[in-house]
Amino acid sequence: MFIQVIQGTVSDPEALKRSMARWMSDIKPGAIGYLGSTGGITPDGRTITLARFESEEAAQANSARPEQAAWWDEASKAYADDVTFHDCREVDTGFGGGSDKARFVQVIQGRSADPQKMRELGMSAEDELRKIRPDILGFVIAWHGDGGFTQAVYFTSEEAARAGEQAMQGNSTMDEITSLMQPEAFFDLPDPQFD
Repeated sequence: MFIQVIQGTVSDPEALKRSMARWMSDIKPGAIGYLGSTGGITPDGRTITLARFESEEAAQANSARPEQAAWWDEASKAYADDVTFHDCREVDTGFGGGSDKARFVQVIQGRSADPQKMRELGMSAEDELRKIRPDILGFVIAWHGDGGFTQAVYFTSEEAARAGEQAMQGNSTMDEITSLMQPEAFFDLPDPQFD
């Protein structure tokens, strides 16, 4: 799987929502290798989308479509500033990946001084995490290729997520994983949009 992360600040949230609806109805049917997406707008007006593709080549082929380029030209006008893209060739999933049943998604961006160790610990701790965090339905980590990452965690609800944070404290395995992460930005999506 290949993930492209698209993020920025929105000046016109309703225009962005209309553009996304038009993409779904008019552009998506011809999308090459597109698997789905998770996205949304934070209460403070930032937006982030994780678009999943079969491969990097499929994502590039999709971007090269004239109708995709024309759509993006119009959709990008809903942003207040430059839009940032991260092309993620390495992707990890937990609990089967994302879940459309989530009522709250938190996206964390940051860096890791030891991505390989973080990945190994994350995979080996999945059963333990499932026991102590029943509020987590799944997660996806898209690696930027330079130690940076975008992690989307899918929760049963925001309230359960906040309560679940307490369950992690004092757990040595989770503390070790957390010590390998340097979070730089949080995107709380109370109304996540799935495709």
